[in-house]
Amino acid sequence: MMDNLRNDILMRLRTIKGHIAGIEKMVEEEKSCEEILLQIAAVRASLEKVGMSIIQEHAKDCILASEDGKATYEDVQRIINLLVKFAK
Repeated sequence: MMDNLRNDILMRLRTIKGHIAGIEKMVEEEKSCEEILLQIAAVRASLEKVGMSIIQEHAKDCILASEDGKATYEDVQRIINLLVKFAK
């Protein structure tokens, strides 16, 4: 994984971590369910973006790692399996 992507992902994860702490505080302060669920949806969307960034990088690495720069059937199948697992 390239350094700039790794740094971006780490920054996003730290932001998500802070957001989760904020949700925890909202629960402690008995904020409305609507407000809490809205923040949970925002965290979920952020996590999905991080996951997709990692999947994109992994897919590129799989294709570029081959000697001829072409993905094999197994490479493609591995990427598809990863996408399916992530989407569940």
